[in-house]
Amino acid sequence: MFKALLINKTDDTGYTCTLSDVDEARLPAGDVTVRIDWSTINYKDGLAITGKSPVVRSFPMVPGIDFAGTVTESGHPRWKAGDRVILNGFGVGETHWGGLAQVARVKGDWLVPLPDGMSPREAMAIGTAGYTAMLCVMALQKHWAEAGVAPGSGEVLVTGAGGGVGSVAIALLAAQGHTVVASTGRMAEADYLRGLGAADVIDRASLSAAGKPLQKERWIGVVDSVGSHTLANACASTRYGGAVAACGLAQGMDLPASVAPFILRGVTLYGIDSVMAPLARREAAWAQLAKDLDRQKLAALTTETDLAGALEAAPRILAGQVRGRLVVNVNA
Repeated sequence: MFKALLINKTDDTGYTCTLSDVDEARLPAGDVTVRIDWSTINYKDGLAITGKSPVVRSFPMVPGIDFAGTVTESGHPRWKAGDRVILNGFGVGETHWGGLAQVARVKGDWLVPLPDGMSPREAMAIGTAGYTAMLCVMALQKHWAEAGVAPGSGEVLVTGAGGGVGSVAIALLAAQGHTVVASTGRMAEADYLRGLGAADVIDRASLSAAGKPLQKERWIGVVDSVGSHTLANACASTRYGGAVAACGLAQGMDLPASVAPFILRGVTLYGIDSVMAPLARREAAWAQLAKDLDRQKLAALTTETDLAGALEAAPRILAGQVRGRLVVNVNA
């Protein structure tokens, strides 16, 4: 038996998520079994746990799109018992039992090795949010390298700055010498964001309403986890030849924009998917995170809870009341 958050949906009880004792015989099919050391809770996990959006595709389901742990059994050629691994995405926590549990059984093709020198807790402090932030930064880095744009040559906007993606993106970009402007709806967190490396903090209200198709050029790059009007305004105010990496929809999945920034200023919009990213890109992102992310800043943006606390935190993360990253000690 192991402990897990378990989501059920029945005609009698409706949609429920409870902390449960689960028999290992119920684990889904897979060629690698992992003893989970740490997990985390992301925005998508909040949707799954609360049922606010139809994230979960089959029932019962263990939520949790991330985990870090140790292989206990393997029928996969890449993995053996004792290997330390990370999982992000691939529908885990949506269509396949996920990481908010003490044990998981998954396909070995979904796993990446835990980087040398990184603990499982640090890996989950990064989690899908930080890994997604790294994919965004990598897209911007490639764009800037091809365009000859050097760090410090202009401002980089990070929206949803107080969340997991935004917090890690600020730390990564600032460490590379970029001038980062953080957009947040929680101005009381300004000192926290400056501590991560933001040079300036602006209220999200300046970006979240309908704006002009073209606005004053300001940003050389943008990391956006918000979508909707915020993404449209970010594109409209990006400098000629700049780039925007879009990875989220906290404000909405619509994009009320025009083609003007793209055909008149040559702005590039990169769509960033972390769920199904190929193995080589995943490994490159984790290697760069291990090398570039300041561990002290990572610790500063991380808080800790247990499985029961993750259940309680789900509505708060949807309400934007969770700062930075929340790691889950599944064995506490």
